[in-house]
Amino acid sequence: MELIQLSPRMDVDPSLHLRSPGEVLLLDYMLPATMNHQQLARRTGIRAPHLREFLTDARPMTPRQAIRLALVLDTSPLYWLVLQAHYDLAREAQRASADR
Repeated sequence: MELIQLSPRMDVDPSLHLRSPGEVLLLDYMLPATMNHQQLARRTGIRAPHLREFLTDARPMTPRQAIRLALVLDTSPLYWLVLQAHYDLAREAQRASADR
């Protein structure tokens, strides 16, 4: 059973504003719930310094963090990992085009 139809040309709509997973977490989940990173750390078991680094894009999302966030925020772990992969790919593409 396939959960997702993967294709070699799979992509995200390039017209969408590029947001980091940390920005999505902050703006779409934490602020509406009036939750700070320390409260989220207690709920998820993710260390507060790691969450702070994640929110400032200094640390990428890991599978373990994705699972912990998904359990608390009623999302899927794949959601967070796809956000991270898309963000990383878009940033590398921007760097590559700037180097040309």
